[in-house]
This record gives sequence, structure tokens and C-alpha cells, in this order.
Amino acid sequence: MFHGSLVAIVTPMRDGGDVDFDAWTRLLDFHMENGTDGIVVGGTTGESATITEAELRELTERACAQVKKRIPIIVGAGTSSTASTIVRARWLSELPIDGLLVVTPAYNRPPQEGLYRHFAAVTEASRVPVVLYNIPSRTAVDLLPATVARLMQFPQIVALKEGVASVDRVRELVGVARAGFTILSGDDATAREVLLAGARGVISVTANVAPRAMSQMVAAAIKGDGARAAELDAPLAALHRDLFLEANPIPSKWALERMGLIQGGIRLPLVPLSAGHHSTLAADLRAVGALK
Repeated sequence: MFHGSLVAIVTPMRDGGDVDFDAWTRLLDFHMENGTDGIVVGGTTGESATITEAELRELTERACAQVKKRIPIIVGAGTSSTASTIVRARWLSELPIDGLLVVTPAYNRPPQEGLYRHFAAVTEASRVPVVLYNIPSRTAVDLLPATVARLMQFPQIVALKEGVASVDRVRELVGVARAGFTILSGDDATAREVLLAGARGVISVTANVAPRAMSQMVAAAIKGDGARAAELDAPLAALHRDLFLEANPIPSKWALERMGLIQGGIRLPLVPLSAGHHSTLAADLRAVGALK
């Protein structure tokens, strides 16, 4: 159901921090015109920790109305509380979305049994497919392959976004995956390698600023054309690295502002990109044709 280059899309904001829905329209058009295979609303890159429930609802409703099922829309539902994640899963399921992205609960560091019960409870509350999301660098907890295998008993859990940058981890996950279960890369820098190892797509930060190039690289890797994928990935390598010069999405938002797609608004405790990184990131953008 979910494959290819899916963008972990930023939430555009005005300089004062309000969500910029005019820019939201521009961003969605930008991705549909440039080969993006799916939109992930309200994920980490979308500043999920600081957008409100009302803002998430409006972003989602507007995206659904604009995209009109041409590409899938997945929405971030995860919180650190099972109860609040269930509430969010229920109201999001009432909207015409294609799936929920449910991250491992941050900060409280549940054991594997707690993770299993959390995802099981959220899945039972959802009426749309669920994508698990493992990102230990953000949450301080690692959803292990054995627990993923247990969760595959739920047919509604259809995919995993794996943020551990390890080809060996992806091979292990592919080895335990049931038929039809999809492994998605959550790390742009290793996406090409893990796609060649059996993943079927990436939920990408780089795709925010270079959607067509990411789409082409991912398509080549999924086809098993390693040489072509490497050729396409080489110009993107600096972006994969430098879009994390500071906490995501600080660099991505600066880049999109330079590209004329959004204003520079970002919410505290995040702040705009440090001036010392501007020339580096601008050079990366010029190298992939995103800036003249």
C-alpha cells in the first residue's frame, strides 16, 4: 500500500509561528508535480510535538481535499500516552486518510511488552491501516524486530518506518516480515542501501527539497538497479547529511524558505538555522538544482 518516496512534510508557518495554509497548498502541489509517492502529515519533520490537535485536523482535512486520493496521505497519531494516541487515532480515522503513522512513545521508555500493548491498543482503535515508527534517537526506546514480528498478527498493521540506520536491522526485519508487510526506511543517508536490501520505500526528509530526485533514486533502488540508484543518490548525499546540521526540521525549513516555497516560521523551542550553516546548505541546494 505504501511504497516509493514518501515525504515527511514540514508544517509551513508564518514568521509569528501561525500555520501558513497558503504555503501548505503550495507544498502539496510541489510534491504532486514532482513525483512524491505519499505525504506524511504531522510527523517529526512536521513539528508534531508543538502543533495542536486543531491544527493537525485542519492540515489533514486540507491535504485530503487537495490531494483527492492521487497519492496516499498518512498522518502522525503517536504521542507518549496510549490513551491520548487512541483518542487521536479515533478522530483521524474519521477523515479520508490512508493510514496512521504511530511512533514509539517518547520519554517514558516502555519495555518491549509495553510497546506491544501500546501498538495493539492503538491499532484496535483505528479504522485505517497503521504504520509503526521506530526512531530510537528521538524517543529513547527501540522497537525490536521480535516485537515487530509479534505485532504482525494484526492485519491492520501494514508497515514499519525503521529509523535505525542499519542495513543489518532492515535485513532482519525483511526476514521476519509476513507477506504484504512493508519496511520503509526512516533514514535518508542509508535509504538506498536498505532499499536494495528489501525495504520498499522511504519516509524522507530530503524529499522536502528534492522530491523528484528522491523519487527517481528510490524507484531505481526498488527495481534492484544498484548502479543507477548510486548514480542518482550521489548528488543527494550532502543533503542527506546537511539537512541534519541542526535538529530536523530547522535546516529543511530554511531551505524551503530560500526556495520561495514557505516563510521562515518555526516554533520554539526550535529556532531558525544558524547563520554559519547557510552557505553550506545553499551550496547543497544548488548542487541538486533546487537553487539557481
